Amino acid sequence: MGGAQARVAGFRYAPRQAFTVAMWLLGGLLVVFIILPMVRLALATSADSLAGAIRNPDVRASIQLSLKDALAAAAIATLCGVPLAWVLARKHFPGKGLVEGIVDLPLAVPHTVVGIALLFVFGRKGWVGAPAGHLGISFFGTEWGIIVGMMFVSAPFVVDTVRVAIEDVDPRLEQAARTLGASQWQTFRHVTLPLSTRGVLSGFVLAYARAISEFGAVVILAYFPMTAPVEVYDLYLQKGLDESAAAAVLLLIVTLATFLVFRSLTAGGVGRWLSTRT
Repeated sequence: MGGAQARVAGFRYAPRQAFTVAMWLLGGLLVVFIILPMVRLALATSADSLAGAIRNPDVRASIQLSLKDALAAAAIATLCGVPLAWVLARKHFPGKGLVEGIVDLPLAVPHTVVGIALLFVFGRKGWVGAPAGHLGISFFGTEWGIIVGMMFVSAPFVVDTVRVAIEDVDPRLEQAARTLGASQWQTFRHVTLPLSTRGVLSGFVLAYARAISEFGAVVILAYFPMTAPVEVYDLYLQKGLDESAAAAVLLLIVTLATFLVFRSLTAGGVGRWLSTRT
């Protein structure tokens, strides 16, 4: 009897083990697919060419510009995205599905198409660009244009991430705060926002990462001043693969470092500290 039970247990264990191995293999293939081009890029770049990229003032300026404008785009997207995420998480209204689809639209539209569409709105003769020009504000070929392009493609990451975080907050906690006399704003500030702080920070980090890597929308609306992705592309066209590879590796190192720093802050004590101060 004991032998039969052991055989049955072994039979059940074998499929579970095979399932786990299959999952590891398939997941591992995806990891290799992601990391292999990055490793090959790093191996193709010598220390001298990387040092040359570091000494290149245009490359340094483009990376600094990307870091600065990506932070601005992520901050604006978060400032506007959090209220929209709250509306989508807590309110039911006609056309809600349409609004959610519009928010996610930048994820599906080719970004060169985004750049052309933005040009019609924010270009010199655009719906927004023309009246803004009378106020001395230009989006075409300026940092404002870069921020607009970055913000368009990164905003969905903020809204979707924060919406999920707010949906995870127990509505009964908000109802209890309202019962105790808190206004809707006080409830949001002292209950909803602190409990979804980590989601807000995660949305900001994802938006920043997406913004700093944007090329298609930015290159059409604001080719100059050059962001780092545009600079890498320009180097590839003018000087070939080796020069652009060195700049690409430098950009990869800087962006990966900043992304990991933001990620660690989000996962660490900063999120908890902010939640206690909100």
